Amino acid sequence: MRKHNGLLVLLCCAVAPGAGTDTKKEAVASIERQRAQLIGLSDRIWTYAETALRETRSSQALAAYAEAQGFRVERGVAGMPTAFIASYGQGQPVIGILGEFDALPGISQKASPLKEALEPGAAGHGCGHNLFGAGSLGAAVAVKELLAAGRLKGTVRYYGTPAEESVGGKIYMLREGLMKDLDVCLAWHPDHKTRADTQGSQALVDFIVEFKGRAAHAAFDPWNGRSAVDALELFTHGLNMLREHVRPSVRMHYAILKGGDVPNVVPEYAKLWCWVRDTRHTTVDELLARMRKMAEGAGLMAGVEPKLTVQAGDYEMLVNMAGSKVLHANLEWLGPIEYTAPEQEFARAIQRAAEVEEKGLAGAIQPLVEPPKDPPGGSTDVADVSWNVPTLHLNVTTAPDGAPWHAWPVVACAGMSIGHKGMVHAAKTLAATMVDLFTDPAARDAIRSEFRQKTRGQVYRPYIPAGPPPLPSP
Repeated sequence: MRKHNGLLVLLCCAVAPGAGTDTKKEAVASIERQRAQLIGLSDRIWTYAETALRETRSSQALAAYAEAQGFRVERGVAGMPTAFIASYGQGQPVIGILGEFDALPGISQKASPLKEALEPGAAGHGCGHNLFGAGSLGAAVAVKELLAAGRLKGTVRYYGTPAEESVGGKIYMLREGLMKDLDVCLAWHPDHKTRADTQGSQALVDFIVEFKGRAAHAAFDPWNGRSAVDALELFTHGLNMLREHVRPSVRMHYAILKGGDVPNVVPEYAKLWCWVRDTRHTTVDELLARMRKMAEGAGLMAGVEPKLTVQAGDYEMLVNMAGSKVLHANLEWLGPIEYTAPEQEFARAIQRAAEVEEKGLAGAIQPLVEPPKDPPGGSTDVADVSWNVPTLHLNVTTAPDGAPWHAWPVVACAGMSIGHKGMVHAAKTLAATMVDLFTDPAARDAIRSEFRQKTRGQVYRPYIPAGPPPLPSP
């Protein structure tokens, strides 16, 4: 092993393609045969740009494609109309793969290197989930064909998982036990680099703080009022004072959803939406306990009734190094992503518009590194899956380095050839890795052994509240 840019690089980790190379080549060939269909599927979902639990057409497009390829499809699972499971095969091992397809509100964008909304005010795929869902399904289809031909034995299962951006659809699926029999699960995510993802993610809790007071005329008799907004301001002041006394890895961000209606009425109701993140879910729990006390204190000071309600949340990603080595070996076997001159110019134009260094696209395979002590910012419900079944995670380049995520540049790339190339590369890597998992019991055992060791003594308690998922109003 050696250091690479300050990170520990593992040199002895690659699992050679081995005897399964011919089978992997068949899987890759299947992805190539599907290329036009996968791009078309991804572009349709990019155009639909449906947000959390409203992904009706996106879900239907993916489920219909799976059904047409011979999968058994169960729709509307775990109380979510847009969640589904597509299965093929029988017996062990059971290998799962995740697909997402929800968009983000308010960031509609044309497939252009200049900021220009496709539909002003509409949603856009600023996290590339149109690529995620289609690419994962392409990998599942490639494995299904090998199972049907008798080249592999076992079961492949594709999970159509909605609402990653706000609700955490996978967590509701976990609660229903829909993944408990998986030997291994795989997922990928669009990124500005191509690598087996050992960086991890942050734990997060998503909660609402409400205050109920008493209205009064703000000039005639304000002493008869009890301002809910006073309590809200006291709470946010306390939260901002707390920033000095938390670990550098902590992130706290909020939006005021209700802060009064008119100036001449003492407001009787106030509402705030807050997310708190940190490296580990255990420290997020500690922060949540602090937030509860702050809400109670703010209510006492303002003489109003406080209420804190947890809506959702994610664990941190449990990195599985044994599985990451298998992913990395297949990335190296496939080689880097090659880009055309027009694609590089498209990327540089985006970087110019974003006022970051014009480095273009990075298609090279990044070294495999040990997980950092503090993972970078960002959270995902894939992390909750990783605490329930061994999970392997992959990043593949679909946008230029430095371009802001959850923003128009990623939407632009997700709707054109840069995103398409990343999606196809991800599908090939995932399909080749699944071949290893089906054919190499030792690899599966190593992955599961590491998972058992890292989860020993741990009790998974999801952040979602009791009851059904919070489905949007019709």
